[in-house]
Amino acid sequence: LPTSVSLNNTSFLEQLEELEKMFQEDHYPDNEKRREIAAVVGVTPQRIMVWFQNRRAKWRKSEKLSVKGNKKYPTSSA
Repeated sequence: LPTSVSLNNTSFLEQLEELEKMFQEDHYPDNEKRREIAAVVGVTPQRIMVWFQNRRAKWRKSEKLSVKGNKKYPTSSA
């Protein structure tokens, strides 16, 4: 049992790595691109679409936080 769990974790991490790589290239993959990614990763295009939606939300949130953080420094040093 532990062997199968670690194998699943490895493939999951590989899937995640692949998705992250695709996200760096394009935040809005079209239908065809989603189908390609789904085939590579081994899930449905629907799951890819949802993953990208969630990943964009996470990205926007981190962008907002970093912008907020950057604005604080000039005012605190002035």
